[in-house]
Amino acid sequence: MATAIAPAPGTAAIPRHVAIIMDGNGRWAKQRHLPRLAGHKAGVEAVRRVMRSARELGIEALTLYAFSSENWRRPEAEVIDLMGLLRRFIRSDLDEMVRENVRLRVLGDYRRFAPDLTEMIDEAVARTAGNTGPFLAIALNYGAQAELAAAARRLAAQVLAKRLRPEEIDEAAIEAELETRDLPPLDLLIRSSGEQRLSNFLLWQAAYAELLFVDTLWPDFDENVFSDAIAAFGLRQRRYGGL
Repeated sequence: MATAIAPAPGTAAIPRHVAIIMDGNGRWAKQRHLPRLAGHKAGVEAVRRVMRSARELGIEALTLYAFSSENWRRPEAEVIDLMGLLRRFIRSDLDEMVRENVRLRVLGDYRRFAPDLTEMIDEAVARTAGNTGPFLAIALNYGAQAELAAAARRLAAQVLAKRLRPEEIDEAAIEAELETRDLPPLDLLIRSSGEQRLSNFLLWQAAYAELLFVDTLWPDFDENVFSDAIAAFGLRQRRYGGL
């Protein structure tokens, strides 16, 4: 079980909102001479470990990059396998989310998925809508550039309808149109597997987030790795451009 980490005086403390780019399932499987599906299945177990650890640490929101808008470029068989894993995850873990008072959010245009999966996602979100505990946001068919373009279109429509003046479009107006508008500000963004890029994930939200790149492949990401990441965040000095 992960234990809460007491922040040192003057440090960043426990983050309210943590986002993770879950990378390395394929490499994990390749190292073990296993099919890529085995890596994705092991990655689901890592999701469960981190979800529980985040709750124990008192983190208010956890956002996971599960399927990007670019992932459609992968082989069709792998995409089908990923959709199957998502179905099984919802069936097996939704009851626990309800019991644990978790509020499920989905970022991205998941309605591109098969109708039965779209319906499952809608039902899962609805079942947790009345909860008051931590957020679990899952990014599905998500791309940050598309999110920003959609926000710009909505603001432009408001200007055309004369409900908004161009000079009223500021950072707050943009944030109100983003899919994360009801989540706390992003404090910490973690990427597993040693890669050091954002891959079109939460580009606006990460403007002042702390970034942490860890070498651990996602299926090996456990409570200890997560706790170490939170401890590293607690040692960061966050100045937001000031002194």
